[in-house]
Amino acid sequence: MELAVEVDGEGIPQLRFPEPFNVTEYFIDRHIAEGRADKVAIRTLRRDVTYAELVGCVNRFGNTLVKLGIVRGERLLMVVKDCPEFFFLFWGAIKAGVIPVPLNTMLRARDFDYIIQDSECAGLAYSLEFDTEVEAAFARCSWRPRVFLPMEGGDQALAPRARDASPELQALSACATEDCFWLYSSGTTGLPKGVVHAHGDIAVTCQHFFDTTLGAEEEDVFFSVPRLFFSYGMGVAMNAPLWAGATAILDDRRPTPQIVTEIFRRFAPTVFAAVPTFYAGLLASGVLTKNDVHGLRRCLSGGEATPPDVQRRWLALTGVPTLEVIGSTEMLFIYMSNRIDDIRPGTTGKPVPGYQVRIVDDEGRAR
Repeated sequence: MELAVEVDGEGIPQLRFPEPFNVTEYFIDRHIAEGRADKVAIRTLRRDVTYAELVGCVNRFGNTLVKLGIVRGERLLMVVKDCPEFFFLFWGAIKAGVIPVPLNTMLRARDFDYIIQDSECAGLAYSLEFDTEVEAAFARCSWRPRVFLPMEGGDQALAPRARDASPELQALSACATEDCFWLYSSGTTGLPKGVVHAHGDIAVTCQHFFDTTLGAEEEDVFFSVPRLFFSYGMGVAMNAPLWAGATAILDDRRPTPQIVTEIFRRFAPTVFAAVPTFYAGLLASGVLTKNDVHGLRRCLSGGEATPPDVQRRWLALTGVPTLEVIGSTEMLFIYMSNRIDDIRPGTTGKPVPGYQVRIVDDEGRAR
């Protein structure tokens, strides 16, 4: 599948989607036709997953959800660690017409209880590391998902079921504006809210930022300190590599300077994303050296303002500047960014091509 690109009147490339359009056909299935079957799509400390294996596993998980009776448009909550199965379940659900809803794995039982009821989900899948809070929420919740399964465990867990499912699955017909997946907001202005994203949204955000702004390449290796359930981490560690036909690095351990340095030494990421406090902690630890970052070419820093001193010291250590960015769950990904050849420390840069930004006062008046 190819997506048509047209340049608008302001010279900004815009995607034109075919009808029908299920986003998995572009982000998952097309890689086989484009010759990437044997290329590594996902790397972890324990295993590599090729694009051919990714396609087969996505189909197996999608078929498993269908067999479990979750139907088109129903929600599937995901409390899943950063591992290949996150990819398999997320994209398998979308391919089968089910709406995946990745959740913050650090939430407590009362938070999961609220989201289970708010989403009226048909299913919930969770990594065993989070069973205490998830199972406590399920026990107290008045809304009862029909499917409630751990990812691993006995034969009835989701992953073992999927291993026995068919590796063939036809993508359910959809369109670019149809509901695709949800992400819940952090709740800083009240209770968390389910943000609905359409099939075309992932492609649009990738095209505007990773193509037009960042310059992502097929040879890139992406690693993100923010987890996959955050829109920031999802964009860098999953959507971008699948968009570019590149490679994602996943690690389910709690990120520390020592662990991230281990990742750099073993996998040589070329695109790295973190929050400013992590950059500061990594620099202060002294464990990362110039020799560890020989492949690095792009660094993103978002979530809060990056102190100019941290930017300066990171550049001195790595030779690669941090690109200050800002995005949101509601917008799915980054809408303002510095550029590799246009960086002003202490600012969030300029609007990403394709987005319009307006600064207003407390009364909503433009400033």
